[in-house]
Parts: sequence; structure tokens; C-alpha cells
Amino acid sequence: MNATQETYNKLSALPDTAVLSNVPLSLYTRFGIGGPADILVDTPDPARFIDAWRIAHASGLDTVVIGGGTNLVVSDHGFRGVVLKLSNNAIRSDGVHVHVESGVSLQALVDSTVDAGLKGLETMTGIPGSTGAAIYGNAGAYGHSIMERVSRVTFFDGVWTREFTNAQCEFHYRESVFKRHKEWIIFSAGLTMDPGDPAELRLTADRILATRNRKYPPAMKCAGSIFKNFLLADLPPGVVSQIPANVIIEGKVPSAWFLEQAGAKGMCSGGIRVADYHANLIYNEGQGTARELVEIISELKHRVESRWGIPLEEEVQYVGFPSPNGTVTI
Repeated sequence: MNATQETYNKLSALPDTAVLSNVPLSLYTRFGIGGPADILVDTPDPARFIDAWRIAHASGLDTVVIGGGTNLVVSDHGFRGVVLKLSNNAIRSDGVHVHVESGVSLQALVDSTVDAGLKGLETMTGIPGSTGAAIYGNAGAYGHSIMERVSRVTFFDGVWTREFTNAQCEFHYRESVFKRHKEWIIFSAGLTMDPGDPAELRLTADRILATRNRKYPPAMKCAGSIFKNFLLADLPPGVVSQIPANVIIEGKVPSAWFLEQAGAKGMCSGGIRVADYHANLIYNEGQGTARELVEIISELKHRVESRWGIPLEEEVQYVGFPSPNGTVTI
């Protein structure tokens, strides 16, 4: 019996755990792209997740953890190894304090807090993905980010289940300590909200959602914006001098502005296309491949760096692509 089959058998013996073989990862990504995983494990129970994690790592097979798949680019060849997914999805509130599990969609969390008259997340309506991913990448919109509401985060570090305070999470613009420690898996978080009027919060959320849906239609196979925006303070003076004042928003410069100057709008490679109306929106027209997506991303990065000397940084994560040291990029 080979290692893959032996590992599959051990994982299949876990209670409350779905174990699949050769499942297309395109079914688990918003891009709708990606080849099969040798083994995919999905459980709503953190304890079972830890059991599965330990079995997978003891097997010697490559292992990766995924969330909602919104920001994933999966190789056309898939993933040779074990893909783990934690799908816990409970939300509890006590006054202004909210406990949310990492598998809850960010939209469900926004709706729950808005309906309960809890202010602080309404500007994040329409942002796709799970709450765990939102904390991992410090998601935000309209001048606010989830770090403003996080009081604690519970996570698994590969040995123990631990809890961090907001300060220990080391949040920055679209960054957290969890991005630098990809082996740490977020299980849940505590949020502290402000009281608000549910009707007013709903009006704000609905207005933002309508705007977002015009830019990023819910049925579009995309990850939202591909590249991070730039902090104005981090850009070289020579670059700053070329940026029109009306482009700068709350101390940030949209990557879309640089991309538009580089002729990104309307670019295509096979079934992958850059939107005609938004230079930082890349989507799958229906039959696109990961190879085509990576080609466009690489070309856009090359154009911007060649012209301005600044590196674009992706918000997406890669699964199944070899990295220079021979390990698997996640």
C-alpha cells in the first residue's frame, strides 16, 4: 500500500470528517481553476482538524490548508498531497462582543452584526471569503479593516492551540502575523463592536454592496482585486511626483492606476482577461487555466516594475506551484 492510500485510509477513519480523493480543486476556488488534489479533507470540528493535520504531516505527503478559496490560484496540475479544510461556521454574540469561527463567510458575519445593531463591519459587505481569511489578510474597505474589531484570535500553531491579543496579531495594511506564519491555522476570533442602529447600518451596507456588485459581479470568476494597493508613504519620491492628487485615497494609491498606465485594461491570455473597466480585476471568462492566469499576473508585474521600479504584490495565494527551494507555495 502506498503512502497516499495509507493516509487516505487513516483520514477516512476520523469521525465528522469528509475525505475525498482526486477531487478537482476548481470546485473550491472562486476562479473555478485548478487540477485535482490527491486527498481533500473537510471537517467542521477543530479537534478533528488537528487529528487530520497530524496524520497528514506524519505521512510525509505535502500538505496545504485552504479556506473559502476566494484568493486561491491552484495549479492546473492540482496538488499532489493532502488538502485540509476547516469548515466551522458558528457565530455567537454577547452584547457588543462577538465570537466567530474562522469558516464563517465574512458576508455572513457582516449581516449578522448589522442585523444585531453592531457597528464596525458594515463597510466590509460584499468582500468574498471566510472570516479566517479576512483576519489572515486584514481585509478591509472604505477606510476600515477587520483589525479594528479583533480583540483575540485562537489558532493552531502545529503543536498547541493558542490565543493572541490584537497587538500580538501584528496587523498592518493587508498584513498580519499569520501571513508570515502560514503554518498557523486560525480557528476563531473574538470581536468587539460598537452599538448602532440596525436600519442605518443596513442602508450603509446595502449601498456599499450595490457599488461592489457593479465592480465585481457575484457570479464573476475572480478574486476581486489581484494586487495590493500601495501606501503613499512607501513609494519613492520620483514615483509620487507622477501621481495625480485625485488618485490618492486615504494615504493609498490604487494599484489599478499603475496598471492602467501600463495598458492592463482588456488584456487577455486564453480564457483569462483583465476587465475593460478596472485594471486590477482579472477574471476567468469560463475556460481559463492557471497557466494563463499566472502569465497575465507575471506580465503585469513586469510592466509596472519596468516603468516605475516598484513591485506589485499579489493578494492571491498559490497552491500546487513549485517554489525555488522545491517546496510547495501556498
